Amino acid sequence: MIIHTIKKGDTLYNLSKTYNVPISRIEADNGIKKGRYLVIGEDLVINNSGRAYTVKEGDTLYSIAQENGTTVNALLRSNPSLMGNPLIFPGQTLYIEEPSENEIVVNGYAYPFITESELRKALPFLSYLTVFTYGFRDDGTLIEPDDERIIEIAKSYGVSPIMLLSTLTDEGVFNNTLSGQLFDNTELQDILIEELINTAQSKGFEGIEIDFEFIPREDREGYVNFLTRLKSAMSEVGLPLFVALAPKTSDTQPGLLYEGHDYAGIGEVADYVILMTYEWGYQFGPPLAVAPIRNVEEVVRYAVSVIQPEKILLGVPNYGYDWPLPYVKDETEAKGLSTTAAFDLAYEKGATIMFDEVAQAPYFNYYDENGVEHVVWLENARSVQARLDLVDKYSLGGISIWQIMRYFPQLYSLLGAEYESI
Repeated sequence: MIIHTIKKGDTLYNLSKTYNVPISRIEADNGIKKGRYLVIGEDLVINNSGRAYTVKEGDTLYSIAQENGTTVNALLRSNPSLMGNPLIFPGQTLYIEEPSENEIVVNGYAYPFITESELRKALPFLSYLTVFTYGFRDDGTLIEPDDERIIEIAKSYGVSPIMLLSTLTDEGVFNNTLSGQLFDNTELQDILIEELINTAQSKGFEGIEIDFEFIPREDREGYVNFLTRLKSAMSEVGLPLFVALAPKTSDTQPGLLYEGHDYAGIGEVADYVILMTYEWGYQFGPPLAVAPIRNVEEVVRYAVSVIQPEKILLGVPNYGYDWPLPYVKDETEAKGLSTTAAFDLAYEKGATIMFDEVAQAPYFNYYDENGVEHVVWLENARSVQARLDLVDKYSLGGISIWQIMRYFPQLYSLLGAEYESI
């Protein structure tokens, strides 16, 4: 796998000739729309590995997988042009790659209303699909989303669906006083734990994730005690426990987001913890990278000092933000956008994409139709690879993608790949 940064004069035709890779494969691996020219500073992944196979009459993806000692999902991963669908036709060229030795756990979050096309494109790359989100009431009963469809589709790809519980209310808002009430009442905990396990089993979930945020310091021990009781009940039915953690850099880090998350205590109880290492650049904040690599690594260094590394899934953002300038505190609001949409915007505006070596993240500036300057911070192949390098450096269990609603083919192409940058 090659990460190629576009320079003046580069074209898809020239890249195809240079690397001996069909234009159609480069377009599919990078989500490039037909007719869009390349943007200076844009990173492309060039997958020049694998053996070409021409589909014959009567072939199915399953039969090809069987004949070549691989799996349907592996073929879907190697051929993003299939968009997660196993439909093939005679004369079509597929690529068959050797199994990766660098496979990691990959979790992805999705809302139940994700389109089926977006879901199917991502599923071949996932180990787990976490459904966002269940809530609960002050009597311990659950608030359930309409998620049967995506659970069924996930399982058809061999992906384990995970049930996520947060403090979502019937009104569709998060109420963090609910968790405090829960920690103080073991009878309420018993009701909720029973509801969680019964619902998980009846719907076919293969794990439960807890995402309680903004827990005050005084509830720190109560949170671990609740998770311990939940884990004990889950172990009886063979379900793993996932817990989302705020991005802390020390045990004593101040702030409501951090104080109630006891990394060591939670890490001891959970099967996996998910580091929410994103949103340094966010919708209402000043313009900067969503996940600057030095900030991310600081969190990872602390996490591995108190949690077994193989339990840790590194949070990876799957989006960027567009800020109008100048930024005015409490007034400016950024617009979220997918990475492929950001590249399309850069092309439309004639922008050059820059790369911040310190943050290990790309950005560009442009002017809108009203003459207002904007800055866009996004993700690209190099920023993704920087996070995957941390997984390898610290021997982490894998990654967790927030979220898969917007397809980012470069992210998936790089999973498990050996690469070089050009």
